[in-house]
Amino acid sequence: MPRSLISRRTLIAAAGALAATRAFAQAPANPRVVIATDHGEITVELAQDKAPITAGNFLRYVDHHRFDGSTFYRAVRTPGDPTDGLIEGGLQNAPGKLFPPIAHESTAQTGLHHIDGTISMARAALGTATADFFICAGAAAYLDAKPGAPGDNAGYAAFGQVVQGMDVVRAILALPTNGVARNPVMQGQILSPPVVIERMRRG
Repeated sequence: MPRSLISRRTLIAAAGALAATRAFAQAPANPRVVIATDHGEITVELAQDKAPITAGNFLRYVDHHRFDGSTFYRAVRTPGDPTDGLIEGGLQNAPGKLFPPIAHESTAQTGLHHIDGTISMARAALGTATADFFICAGAAAYLDAKPGAPGDNAGYAAFGQVVQGMDVVRAILALPTNGVARNPVMQGQILSPPVVIERMRRG
């Protein structure tokens, strides 16, 4: 094969590899957020590629510093296994800091699941989620969407994963929960005192 043709093919291949490398390097990474509490730090990686509405909403609160001074106020422990459950936090007592509610991104849509360390949105009816969120300590498949099941089967909107600080999550889960519950369903689940979220920042 002529040397000139080999050189030409080599140059074309090299140019293609360089373009691919640049494209890969410029691909946006999923953002991380550090949740600094008075019990330690929790770092979450948001699945903005799979749940853009929910992750974007969370980041909006972070970037506007709306979570600073808020709390983790609830710890739900699985009966018979106090190391399993979830912790819930957000702006329950600060309605003036809320942005409008967002559309629901179910796990059937995003492909995400409620596993150990998943961060997900709290909600009432579909389309009511604003700022309150929870972190799973242990797998919680019952929180995933179940298409075809009766009733409200859309589950909760998972949107990221704890990548550091699950020890802090479990320490919060183990704290006393003898606070006053505004909803009788939450009796025995309200942290007393609540855990202060000192600040949240992209990390």
